[in-house]
Amino acid sequence: MKIAITGSSSGIGRFLADALAARGHEVCRLARSPQTGFSFQCDVGDWHAVDGCAKKIAEKWTSLDALICCAGIQEPIGPAMKIDPLAWRKNLAVNLDGTFFAIRAFYPLLKKTTARAKVICFSGGGSTSPRPNFAAYGVAKTGVIRLVEMLASEWQDEKLDINAIAPGAIFTKMTEEVLARGEKLAGQKEFESAAKMSRDNDAKLAKVLGLVETLLSAQSDGISGKLISTPWDPWQNLPALRDELMKSDIYTLRRIVPEDRGKKF
Repeated sequence: MKIAITGSSSGIGRFLADALAARGHEVCRLARSPQTGFSFQCDVGDWHAVDGCAKKIAEKWTSLDALICCAGIQEPIGPAMKIDPLAWRKNLAVNLDGTFFAIRAFYPLLKKTTARAKVICFSGGGSTSPRPNFAAYGVAKTGVIRLVEMLASEWQDEKLDINAIAPGAIFTKMTEEVLARGEKLAGQKEFESAAKMSRDNDAKLAKVLGLVETLLSAQSDGISGKLISTPWDPWQNLPALRDELMKSDIYTLRRIVPEDRGKKF
């Protein structure tokens, strides 16, 4: 497969780029830091930069089989009413705008693949439940999930699947940021969790890779618009549950209402 990966200079993005390349896929890496191989230095929060990279890639590849959006930042950390509004704006620019910009820029190439194209995005902590002191990151990642659902709905008659992955707790530079900010800004719960987190990511990353490969494969064709948790969901069974899954609200962002609403609430 021909795969473009954003945020491929560190963390999960780098791991996936290396692992998928080792498995024989053609990988194009996009990140703010210079890289070797078929790669581009790119700020995903800059539409013109992302669009320019997509056009350069189109000069070498006539189509794209998959896009994996891994680029992301976590800062600012701290109470929402005390963080720098410009830092808030930067966070949304990278996490939310960057995801949309990449999808928008590579959409023409994805449409040209002969197989069913795949788009995989990454969610983060705070996207499905409140995460105090990480408002910008949580809001941006929640937006990513809703974007995935929106595009899946728009693409129902197209040969494109898009899903989001919740990778679970993995020790990365973001974990180091939590430790550096300390309890005062990150909060006691977040700080203690980060302090206890194992730095051995091998088993966790292997699961992330397994889910990514499942979503990239033809066996996942037709599964779209879902948020799938690597550590908690039985993603190995997704292909067998495709029809049931796509007829339900399972693995989506939804408002929960009581069956007898209007009587008690």
